[in-house]
Amino acid sequence: MSFEALTCPGCGSAVKKHRNPFPTVDIIIELNNRIVLIQRKNPPLGWALPGGFVDYGEGLEQAAIREAREETSLEISNLRLLGCYSDPQRDTRMHTISTVFVAIGQGTPAAADDAASLGLFRIDEIPDQLCFDHGQILDDYLKWKSGRQS
Repeated sequence: MSFEALTCPGCGSAVKKHRNPFPTVDIIIELNNRIVLIQRKNPPLGWALPGGFVDYGEGLEQAAIREAREETSLEISNLRLLGCYSDPQRDTRMHTISTVFVAIGQGTPAAADDAASLGLFRIDEIPDQLCFDHGQILDDYLKWKSGRQS
């Protein structure tokens, strides 16, 4: 088996270069009985949940708060964990693992950073074609929400 080797800066011996999935967060932001979606500025283009990559040294919750603010201009609270999504095919650019949160949004929504535009959708108005696995995530959210309200 061949692998790409790196040189250890401490001892100079060859070490295996590991390829790990990239950690990301996605946030289902509830605002005025609607869900916030962004239209992506960068490929893959289309509607998506706000979210992005976790920065080195940053916790998942902090990444969710930062990404929500950067992409939607909203502050979020009442962060609840929906689940983790790790299908290696969920992002065509690379292998990512997303931790998905549900939160309440406060403020005036406005697209910023990686968002070309922003929309507020009732759950029955969500566009059919969403980026990544966000359709599956929203299906799981509906099941989660109906279970919490029974």
